[in-house]
Amino acid sequence: MRVRREIDFIASKGNRKFYIQSAFAMPTDAKQESELRPFALTGDSFPKIIVRRDIGKRWYDETGVLHIGLTDFLLDRSILD
Repeated sequence: MRVRREIDFIASKGNRKFYIQSAFAMPTDAKQESELRPFALTGDSFPKIIVRRDIGKRWYDETGVLHIGLTDFLLDRSILD
């Protein structure tokens, strides 16, 4: 059986592209792997964002992916600048 790996949203602003994944929570290594793997498959350096419900403060992981809470993502207009 083939497992599909896809990015939830791709947003464009001018010539910039943003990859966005959404996850309610990422409590296990397996869940983190399943949410982050599609980013590694893009082959480019456009910004990658994972919107999560289980965190309060935004942070960047070791691969440069922004982890941000849902409310923060919705209210901060500068995220896609």
